[in-house]
Amino acid sequence: MYSRTSDHSTPGERPLSAELAAAVAGARRRAQRDGDRQIDTAHLLHSLLEADADARHALPGGPPQVARLLGYLVQRSIGYGLRWSATVEDSQALPRLPEGGAPGWSPAAATAMTAAAARAAARGAGPVGGTDLLAALAHDPRCRAVDVLRRAGVDLPALDARLEPAVRHAQSG
Repeated sequence: MYSRTSDHSTPGERPLSAELAAAVAGARRRAQRDGDRQIDTAHLLHSLLEADADARHALPGGPPQVARLLGYLVQRSIGYGLRWSATVEDSQALPRLPEGGAPGWSPAAATAMTAAAARAAARGAGPVGGTDLLAALAHDPRCRAVDVLRRAGVDLPALDARLEPAVRHAQSG
């Protein structure tokens, strides 16, 4: 079978938790199924919410907000994201990866995975977890994932407040 996302590597230098690895695999399948050339941040967010209970629990609106978010993401996969079709996601809001980026990943998604690895390292954790990726996605105000989070009514400052104590605690300890 031909893969439109040619490289199966993952940006970042740290191992992934089982949940995050499942989310990345799901995002890759979702991108292929949708006919997208690259995994974007909305693919990552959708698969992350399906695969990682900690990421779902981090959302300040609880289960109703998770349901609303998944509803928006499903709409995206059946047409909501048509305005994104055949475009490369590059919000240019976060520092970019070196020239060439990561094959099979939008620049914003690759940068988010690298930022998630840095967050895991900062909190002294072993593998990169789903909440590391969720925090990295939420910190790029112009990425597709944040567009979906906003449309679903997620309070981004409240999400940030729920995700940051783990990093601050690890750095002070």
